[in-house]
This record gives sequence, structure tokens and C-alpha cells, in this order.
Amino acid sequence: QVQVVESGGGLVQPGGSLRLSCTASESIFSVERVPPDMSWYRQAPGKQRELVATINVQGWVEYANAVRGRFTISRNDEERTIWLDMESLKPEDTAVYYCYVGGMAGAWGQGTQVTVSS
Repeated sequence: QVQVVESGGGLVQPGGSLRLSCTASESIFSVERVPPDMSWYRQAPGKQRELVATINVQGWVEYANAVRGRFTISRNDEERTIWLDMESLKPEDTAVYYCYVGGMAGAWGQGTQVTVSS
């Protein structure tokens, strides 16, 4: 059973925008007393996976220095969904982007490819 599903990746030119979506299954949320923290990570070829942004149920957010001011994370707990709005994309943003749902489940999505190239 797939518990975390991402979508929205693709090929975009430098300076362009993309929106990623991530939806968690009801089974993940149902075991939690409060909706879990949810995050976006990314992994570029030959590099370690790194945290891009995270958001908790109160709406507190944290961003990696490399994306602060260009990326925005948001969530809707009724839809069990988070989004990552990415603007002013750079070639160095090219990576597979993964959604991570915290809490008891600790579940990863399968990843979605983002390629920034002219």
C-alpha cells in the first residue's frame, strides 16, 4: 500500500516555477494524536539527501538556506497534503524531490524528478 504520493515534478527552464504536491494516506494520519510534521527533501546525483523545507501542524516552517525566499511550503490537514511552490528555479535545484511524513509512521514518498535546464 502506497502511503505517501508526490506529484508535480518536471522539466522547467531556469527562472521558472513548479508546484509539487504530496498526499499522505488516511492510515498515516489516523494513528497520530495531531497531524505529523511533513517535509520536502531532495537528492541530486552524487549527493546526499538534504532537507529542503518542513512544516508542522501549527504552520511553523523552516527552509534550507539555498531555497529560502524562493520556495514556499504549505499544508492542508483536511486533505492530508503539503505543497512546495518553487520559484526562480536554478539548475542547481535539479534533483529528485521526496516527501517525508513524520510521526509514528515515518514514511517516505517515491520521489518526483525536478530538472531545471535550458
